Amino acid sequence: MNQMQHVETIVIKQTYQACVNYHILLTAALDCTRYLLRQGLPFRGHDESETSSNKGNYVKLLQFLTDHDEKVRAVVFENAPGNLKYIAPKIQKDIVNSCAAETIDAIISDIDDAFFSILVDKSRDVSIRELIAVVLCYVNKKGQVIERFVGVQYVSDMTSSKLKEAIEQLISSTNLSMSRLRGQGYDCASNMRGELNGLKTQILREYPQAYYVHCFAHQLELALVAVAKGNENIATFFTTASSVVNIIGASCKRRDVA
Repeated sequence: MNQMQHVETIVIKQTYQACVNYHILLTAALDCTRYLLRQGLPFRGHDESETSSNKGNYVKLLQFLTDHDEKVRAVVFENAPGNLKYIAPKIQKDIVNSCAAETIDAIISDIDDAFFSILVDKSRDVSIRELIAVVLCYVNKKGQVIERFVGVQYVSDMTSSKLKEAIEQLISSTNLSMSRLRGQGYDCASNMRGELNGLKTQILREYPQAYYVHCFAHQLELALVAVAKGNENIATFFTTASSVVNIIGASCKRRDVA
């Protein structure tokens, strides 16, 4: 007879409050994530257990919000459901990956249907896996030349065919079309710019409009190395500068004196 005490009314109230609490918790987690990403800070701590004195930047920043906001304090850590705390390592990675996907979508939206070029360089991670980093270059609607880092792709080996496959996979994952590719820039390694079967040659065979330009940053590096080797004074200068930096950097007292 009393509708305010009806089971359905009580369940609706609880469901609504759960949604409000979830929104507060998610907003706090995203605020912490945005801050750390903008500052380029690591998320994870060496030890994130309950007894740890330093649980990492993400958890400590969330704790900071808890200490200064009553609404956040009521829905995080021990006050949050056991399966909805948003502090597990896997959840932190999922949040970061979601932010990365949103960032890529914003970049692709800015490119719109414009032509683009790619800059590719290779590297290795801590597990000694081969990786390639890909940068997109395009002209935006304001006529400005923009460079945007779009991702790192793992490759099983550094052969030109595997590199081409990895680049096409990364480009397609961003919903761009390789048919809009108009330029490619790499270093002068044989697997990159080889005339017979290098990466640039394989891409040109399929996309003849994608002209190759030797990476200017690498050209500058090669020019500096050649000049340094051919000029005794310059070579001596760089050798001396390197020694000074190493000697001073190895001692706090020397840095203070310097």
